[in-house]
Amino acid sequence: MSNALQAGEAVQKFKLEKEMELRFEVEPRQPLLLELLCGFAEVFGTELTRNKRYRFDTGAKAAVFTWHGCELQLTGRADVSYTARETPMLFYLNVHAALEQMRRTASRGDEDRGPRAMVVGPTDVGKSTLVRLLCGYAARLGRRVTLVEMDVGQGAVSPPGTLAMLSVERPADVEEGFSLQAPLVYHFGSTTPGSNIKLYNKVVSRLADVFNRRCELNRRAAVSGCIINTTGWVRGAGYHALIHAATAFEVDVIIVLDQERLFTELRRDLPHFVNIVLLPKSGGVAARSKEFRRESRDDAIRQYFYGFRGAFFPHAFDLRFTDVKIYKIGAPAIPASCLPLGMSQEENQLKVVPITPGRDLVHHVLSVSMANGPQDNVVEANVAGFVVVTAVDSDRGLLTVLSPAPRPLPQTLLLVMDIRFVDLK
Repeated sequence: MSNALQAGEAVQKFKLEKEMELRFEVEPRQPLLLELLCGFAEVFGTELTRNKRYRFDTGAKAAVFTWHGCELQLTGRADVSYTARETPMLFYLNVHAALEQMRRTASRGDEDRGPRAMVVGPTDVGKSTLVRLLCGYAARLGRRVTLVEMDVGQGAVSPPGTLAMLSVERPADVEEGFSLQAPLVYHFGSTTPGSNIKLYNKVVSRLADVFNRRCELNRRAAVSGCIINTTGWVRGAGYHALIHAATAFEVDVIIVLDQERLFTELRRDLPHFVNIVLLPKSGGVAARSKEFRRESRDDAIRQYFYGFRGAFFPHAFDLRFTDVKIYKIGAPAIPASCLPLGMSQEENQLKVVPITPGRDLVHHVLSVSMANGPQDNVVEANVAGFVVVTAVDSDRGLLTVLSPAPRPLPQTLLLVMDIRFVDLK
């Protein structure tokens, strides 16, 4: 490695031998440029184009891997940058090869469907990164794998507080991530499954039903299979939610990252035909603080309204209280003695409760549900998009909202999230 100054910027050059990795983190308020000078390299399954500069913004963490050797250049000041010989990429490639073999078996007609894989593990072990890599490798072979995003805290497909499904036709963009054309998104309303585990499991079952229907109608989707990303909650009710998801999607492969205890428990509790694999996490994975997670959620919501690096221009407009119907899924817990006869506390978690607009609604994110009204199955209805309440005028009966599209809203039923976003632009 050598350091140099070029046009007033810090420049680092790295020469990587085969099966080596360059890991770096971007300093606050200091974007970093990555360039492949020669050879071949990839970032999370996406190949780099030679002599093209890729920009990584504040707080970004990335790993550039090469199978054959390459030369790389970083322009700007990285908070951390180093090369590593010990990487789990060969393990990950072997998993991809095994999944691809299952797809080929299905495409020949020897099996009805391709692999349904679920990636599990505790917080901060690289689950989302592995899912992105496996989806990217499948897309590079012409597969149309379905990415199922069940991480309601840090999802890669839709804003926080939602579960989603996306058909992946090409590897994720190095800078921007997956192309989010026509994702199927469902409302949950919180960043932690434990806030309403009954609702979480209900939406997971809905996702599984929709995916099964897609496979029945689309042979290519059935053969390509799905890859499921999960939360880092793997104890207690979180573990039972993983079992529920595995059963709902009828998974045949579970990849456990960096926790032998979870691996052992899953082998004990799931049928023998489910292949459960224990893999190491990457040495470049770092623990994320609560502040970093909160900032990441804010960035994800901001990007939804303003686009990647501010490419969009959202709209602000007023809505009359009488023109919209606002609800929240899940009634507050009440003593068992006060529940109606025959009603359990769990049923209360799925109750659709009307909300009267007030100042406490300011800065809340609202999902625009595709349900026509409370008489529909609101819990299992997908959402068309999201708005943020920026002001409430109770005297005039008006809500001011920030929306990615101009009025009118596609539907008038709005669901409140326990997520706030303050628009500082």
